[in-house]
Amino acid sequence: MPKVAEKQVVINEIKEKLTNASSIVLVNARGLTVEQDTTLRRKLREGGVDYKVYKNTMIGFAVEGTDFAEITPHLEGPTALAISYDDATAAARIISKELKAMPVLEFKAGVIDKVLYDSKGVFAIANIPSREELLSKLLGSFKSPMSTFARLVSQIAENKGDGNAPAPVEPVTEAIAEEAPVAEEVPAEAPAEEASATE
Repeated sequence: MPKVAEKQVVINEIKEKLTNASSIVLVNARGLTVEQDTTLRRKLREGGVDYKVYKNTMIGFAVEGTDFAEITPHLEGPTALAISYDDATAAARIISKELKAMPVLEFKAGVIDKVLYDSKGVFAIANIPSREELLSKLLGSFKSPMSTFARLVSQIAENKGDGNAPAPVEPVTEAIAEEAPVAEEVPAEAPAEEASATE
């Protein structure tokens, strides 16, 4: 296969990956041991990230006319390309976690959700929790007040069961009716004895 055709195969491979990509991160991974490189690739693969070393010219041709074209000025020196799909911050986050164990790793730049970031920007993005973590925290914040309310209701129910519940309050209308004075009935006719005495 001619060299031009070989290059086009690589360019098409990158282009195909970019069609569904939510972010790309450029990394300088020169100096990694074979063991470190294998570990990094495995963790990225498990996180749903494509990771591969490409020639800068191939990446440059592939990003032309795409949302990732702004990355072109950063295509210098050794470059590994990390492509995220569902979780835009996955590549940056996973690589960032390996920086202590692999200090030779360097962020070069990245395009995340159509925004270009330099190396410092990518590092900052790496510290943002994943979508799943954020949802988990949000659900936890909803669950906490609900569990407190449930415990309160449970305690009230238990108190009623052991005879410690407060005495029921009588309706106000009944209390008023009992305290009100009863009006004396006026007889319709005087008794017969009283009538004879007046005569």
